[in-house]
Amino acid sequence: MSSSPPRFDRGHTDDLMTFLTASPSPYHAVATAAERLEKAGFRQVEETAAWDGTTGGKYVIRGGAIVAWYVPEGAAPHTPFRIVGAHTDSPNLRVKPRPDSGAHGWRQVAVEIYGGPLLNSWLDRDLGLAGRLSLRDGSHRLVNVDRPLLRVPQLAIHLDRQANEGLKLDRQRHMQPIWGLGDDVREGDLIRFLADEAGLDAEDVAGWDLMVHSVEAPAYLGRDRELLAAPRLDNLLSVHAATAALAAVATAGDPPAHLPVMAAFDHEENGSESDTGAQGPLLGTVLERSVYARGGTYEDRARAFAGTICLSSDVGHAVHPNYAERHDPTHHPRPNGGPILKVNVNQRYATDGGGRAVFAAACEEAGVPWQTFVSNNDLPCGTTIGPITAARHGIRTVDIGVACLSMHSARELCGADDPHLLAGSLAAFLK
Repeated sequence: MSSSPPRFDRGHTDDLMTFLTASPSPYHAVATAAERLEKAGFRQVEETAAWDGTTGGKYVIRGGAIVAWYVPEGAAPHTPFRIVGAHTDSPNLRVKPRPDSGAHGWRQVAVEIYGGPLLNSWLDRDLGLAGRLSLRDGSHRLVNVDRPLLRVPQLAIHLDRQANEGLKLDRQRHMQPIWGLGDDVREGDLIRFLADEAGLDAEDVAGWDLMVHSVEAPAYLGRDRELLAAPRLDNLLSVHAATAALAAVATAGDPPAHLPVMAAFDHEENGSESDTGAQGPLLGTVLERSVYARGGTYEDRARAFAGTICLSSDVGHAVHPNYAERHDPTHHPRPNGGPILKVNVNQRYATDGGGRAVFAAACEEAGVPWQTFVSNNDLPCGTTIGPITAARHGIRTVDIGVACLSMHSARELCGADDPHLLAGSLAAFLK
């Protein structure tokens, strides 16, 4: 049976798959986004350097976070910003300070649970290891072992006859991956291995931020390839879309009426409370310095912030065909139905009626359909960087995203056309 053609050009989704594979950690995601922005004419500025008011694209990197902005010709100091916010981190297993462990002839890596992953999705899966190594001279080196290296083995059903009646995993005892055989635990073995992978001397490594990832490649799924199965859709799908939208607006030739900005933060999955998270000062500092570098005053800063709007883009829940009762009965977002507007009157999402109008106008401009998501009243609602951004900076913020299944799994699922539709709406908003 022949497959029907896709509704949209899948070039954007193909590129997203490349982005996801290249970005197994927040540090890799930031580096990948920066590389793409450089090709669009952006240049990196250091936070420790003096900034000038020149036009063009610029970006700042701090750890696993990146803020990029474009200053069009003739932009006044009080010109408002149009911001797309996202986050670079995903729930996973992260390597502990003393990683070398093992028992009963198995060599293991000691890990800590990061964020709120679906733990069972990490079982019996081929895992790689990625992140950054911190060197004694203060520099960092990215490392990515993107091949089967680790595995968290599940207990055979013969030894747990009740497993299918309710699997219960102990986060400390049951989630430690194996990576080899041996009775002796050799301190420093894992870091020596990773230093060698990165072409470094292990003695030069003073610290590390490492995490496991599924090495299974992103793939189209279904008879007509209508779906995308991939790791880290939450929330690199939004980071990729925001990067593409910002680059497109900056290179369009028609100067935008506002200053377009992309802000991709780290540590959203554990509350955003860090110097690279949305709770930190990074975004506000960058915006203020941009105003002052163009000769602005505090009055200009206040005027710019008062007219600024942020779209907080993060994945949301598509209606699940096997658990439809867990969703609001009148709000059933579907894959390939376009981006979703996320609403919660208790401010778990920052959207209000005015924000709805802004998002609707952007989608109409882009010719993109859109949907609405509201949580079932009987279930707690998740949250995003949206309310944090609104409260910390006094910026009108609207929560949006793409509907997906299996959120916080090691491998998630969305409509294959939705990433392209999201990027289109973001580009229309930024310009």
